[in-house]
Amino acid sequence: MASQVERAERFLELHEAGSPLLMPNAWDVGSARLLASLGFQALATTSSGHAATLGRLDGSVARDEVLEHCAALVAAADLPVSADLESGFGETPDEVAETVRLAAATGLAGCSVEDATALPDEPIRPVEAAAERVIAAAEAAHGGPVRLVLTARAENHVHGRSDLPDTIDRLQRYQAAGADVLFAPGVVAPEDLRRLVAEVDVPVSVLTFPGCPTVAEMAAIGVSRVSVGGAFAFAALGAMVAAAEELRDQGTLGFLTGARAGGRAARAAFGP
Repeated sequence: MASQVERAERFLELHEAGSPLLMPNAWDVGSARLLASLGFQALATTSSGHAATLGRLDGSVARDEVLEHCAALVAAADLPVSADLESGFGETPDEVAETVRLAAATGLAGCSVEDATALPDEPIRPVEAAAERVIAAAEAAHGGPVRLVLTARAENHVHGRSDLPDTIDRLQRYQAAGADVLFAPGVVAPEDLRRLVAEVDVPVSVLTFPGCPTVAEMAAIGVSRVSVGGAFAFAALGAMVAAAEELRDQGTLGFLTGARAGGRAARAAFGP
């Protein structure tokens, strides 16, 4: 198995503009092993998908639970794993740095920290405070025995603030603060992505979203990474709901076709 140092180095190398890393988000050990068996080169956690496995909504999982989850996914597959650390589980830069240090100890290759607050009246942090948190996170990510790949996230567009100039300004500040990868979930229009990619000098990650360009189109724009967030986790839940409703409402068994395909995938992924 590759060492944590090797996985972190490999993870950063996989971020190539024009040939984006396809990085699916696993929500438990089984999904991590299955995705690894399908040939993906790196995995990420998903805060919303993980919360769903606990019967909770996104944002309701404690830091200790997230760190335990990270360690389990790292152990599940010999691949780089990057963790969604939400807003860093702390208000101060020092608290964010401590979260990153604890995350590094789980064996991760990377992690992300966002500028959202979880406050409905003020969902996005002031940019100066957000940049200070990225500085602290970068120092923690890069200052230990393993140089974690730090992704800084500007959350404007998923909180109803479709202000591309402000988003770009934030990403530029986060780049200057030491982020290795930049991420603005919700920015999907090709012309916006072109502008964003052109205005920064480090790899850009894109979250798949309704209206998002195809992978080939994102490659042509210069995107370096494509993430699915919680989409795979909720696609799995959606398939289960459809199967349950078919059985309950129609009494038919068409869902067994999908179940057989899932069973074959599980046997291939989990077998010796």
